[in-house]
Amino acid sequence: MTSFEELNLIGPLMRALKTEGYEVPTPIQERAIPYILQGSDILGCAQTGTGKTAAFALPILQNLWHANSAGARPRTLRTLVLTPTRELCIQIAESFAAYGRHTGLRHAAIYGGVSQKPQTDALRAGVDILIATPGRLLDLMSQRLVSLQAVTSFVLDEADRMLDMGFINDVRKVIAKMPRERQTLFFSATMPAEIRKLADDILTEPVPIAVTPVSSAVDTVEQRIYHVAKADKKALLHHVLKDTSIDAALVFTRTKHGADKVARDLEKAGIRAEAIHGNKSQGARQRALGNFKARKTRVLVATDIASRGIDVEGLSHVINFELPNEPETYVHRIGRTGRAGLSGIALSFCDVEERPYLTDITKLLARPIAAVEEHPYRLEVGAHVPVPAAKAVKRPGASGSRPPQRSNNANRGRRRYR
Repeated sequence: MTSFEELNLIGPLMRALKTEGYEVPTPIQERAIPYILQGSDILGCAQTGTGKTAAFALPILQNLWHANSAGARPRTLRTLVLTPTRELCIQIAESFAAYGRHTGLRHAAIYGGVSQKPQTDALRAGVDILIATPGRLLDLMSQRLVSLQAVTSFVLDEADRMLDMGFINDVRKVIAKMPRERQTLFFSATMPAEIRKLADDILTEPVPIAVTPVSSAVDTVEQRIYHVAKADKKALLHHVLKDTSIDAALVFTRTKHGADKVARDLEKAGIRAEAIHGNKSQGARQRALGNFKARKTRVLVATDIASRGIDVEGLSHVINFELPNEPETYVHRIGRTGRAGLSGIALSFCDVEERPYLTDITKLLARPIAAVEEHPYRLEVGAHVPVPAAKAVKRPGASGSRPPQRSNNANRGRRRYR
């Protein structure tokens, strides 16, 4: 088994890794670090929880440290890391701070939803590494507060998430402002056609690295499904959380309103819970996440903004209160647990209308998910729960009214929730 020493990392990085308790590199770190140190472009297909951030942060820090030792001008922006969400931006910045504490290199994180002044102050003081979300970066570039002319290494992280969130055009605008001669590290959990095209456009003879492909999920996560009527989901969640061994659970809903409602219901039941989603201020989101990491809050209820980029150490349980309508999102959600080789449990509640989503998920996983047979709200798989008929609507010029229609929620398939 390869050690970090065998990857020829410099002393300042090795001291930081010892402080962090890192002993053995993960597969993506073992494979990517040597190529990045050599200056190669990387096309990485890796889901969350594989150690991806350290895989690019460590060699970037080492390359910059060597450049400074060779006389490069310090405090000049030479590395840009582009991420889709504020949470991931902050998390990556924390990783650079931890790994680079002994290198003398300086970094900054810029993202929307907060005042830009602390960020612009950091930029004026000079940084070697910038971690940014696309919108705030373009805004500061338009104000001529950020220049990418000296960038020698560029990391595009969670590229498929950029596509999902509608940021691909912004990403291309950012790329157009960087030198063509640079090292590019491209990471994505999935490779849809548009992401593959973007990779082809910006990479030069990349080294392909695929680790734990999305279809295999995280092998250390035990997955279970609860068949339940939609009206009984709240009671089932309370029942599941009676298990005192669940000291922290990340609960996913499809909508922001749903996240707030579930958190309120849990609080009323005496279970410490907070919600985190895109309508919350950045400060509120960071407080909620901080409380959850510190175990001051037992349950964090989140929309899919938290399905990537939030790393909660030792998280044992993920609960899908609602199944996602895209199977890849399911994998990213459950990837919040079972990280860094630890075991985890993913519990999913499936009502009648969500069964098509469950079918898509099991197809992607290429295996069934075990159903929990013994619980007080069990719904037989073949059972049908009537959906209230719509009110009759009088059509203009018609002699009668339209017959009641069954809800077609189950057939909305790929509708996206934001």
